[in-house]
Amino acid sequence: MLRFGLTGLANSAVGWAVIFGGLWAGLSGLAANAAGYAVGLVLSFTLNRRFVFGVGGRVSAREVIRFLAAFAIAYGANVAVLVAAQSVLGADSPWAQLPALAAYIVIFFVLSQFFVFRPAASE
Repeated sequence: MLRFGLTGLANSAVGWAVIFGGLWAGLSGLAANAAGYAVGLVLSFTLNRRFVFGVGGRVSAREVIRFLAAFAIAYGANVAVLVAAQSVLGADSPWAQLPALAAYIVIFFVLSQFFVFRPAASE
């Protein structure tokens, strides 16, 4: 779990650096955000695959699709929890982000461990 957390911090730092660098270079907010998330997803996949879950060898299309599906599910849960928390705590409450982030982390970790990066022998 520590490696997963470190990977998340590295991913966030690099993603934000790309976003802010893109804004500084004149990209629109949407373009900079998309670039940051694209770089962040590639870094997240790479670090989670090798550093967190110890998977080596060739990357398969199936593995990439599973990773993107896990991200989409975790992000969808994040948004759903955020909306629910905002209805209780207020739309502008930064505290509403905490349960949403927790939902994302737990769901993404579980999906990564048991669905995305599971050992090939279990397929």
